[in-house]
Amino acid sequence: MRKLLFILSLLLIATSCIPNKDLVYFQGEPSSKREVDKIFNEPYKLQVNDILDIRMKAADEKLVALFNQSTESTNQVGQITSENIYFNSYSIDRQGNIRLPYIKDLNVLGYTEKEVREKIEKAFESFFKDPNDIFVTVKLAGVRFTVLGEVGNPGVLVLFQNQVSVLEALATAGDIAITGNRKKVTIIRRTSDNTFKYDLDLTDISSVNSNHYFIQPNDVIYVEPLKQKSWGTGKTGSETFTTFLSIFSLVTTSILLIRSFN
Repeated sequence: MRKLLFILSLLLIATSCIPNKDLVYFQGEPSSKREVDKIFNEPYKLQVNDILDIRMKAADEKLVALFNQSTESTNQVGQITSENIYFNSYSIDRQGNIRLPYIKDLNVLGYTEKEVREKIEKAFESFFKDPNDIFVTVKLAGVRFTVLGEVGNPGVLVLFQNQVSVLEALATAGDIAITGNRKKVTIIRRTSDNTFKYDLDLTDISSVNSNHYFIQPNDVIYVEPLKQKSWGTGKTGSETFTTFLSIFSLVTTSILLIRSFN
């Protein structure tokens, strides 16, 4: 009986430990350096709830003073926060519009940042004798995303940059925990008319070539737990061994006590 319990314990330890290959990112050899360094340059098209940072400069500062009032109030705070960005930038409503001084509603749904800048410049041409007197910049006010599941610090996060990879997003959320499944990182993406779900295997080097390696604003990233977590046997070999040693000792003690009564 003791031998049988010992063999079963060894088998359970072997199957319940998390293999090293499940913890290492980007395994394998890339087919070429060009593929690993690939950056997807297709411009992002704006969606509902995106937030735009729009700034305008002109020779006549009085004319653009109202337009830049929100920007000035943000600068006076001395620190850029997601709250400042939300209250002082331009949010795209459910109809795909942003509301601007002088020109009121402007539809930007499905447009790129460059196309929105050109639309604003054209809308303001009538206010200037020379259209070249106006200078407009349009940027996404950071990339907002949500990370859930087996990560260090799940939650809603914002990175103030133009492009964010899934690896950068996970790093910002404290990286994937040892109990997280790196072979199945799910990205849930909602557009104006549909919801999509994509899975990435981050243990495979080819994942950097995926069309979904770079996330989009408002994406939800979910890291599901490994089956070893639900077993509760331990994260490492030593933890698992300690767990089964306790079980083995308990079973052995119980058998000895039963025999002593008999």
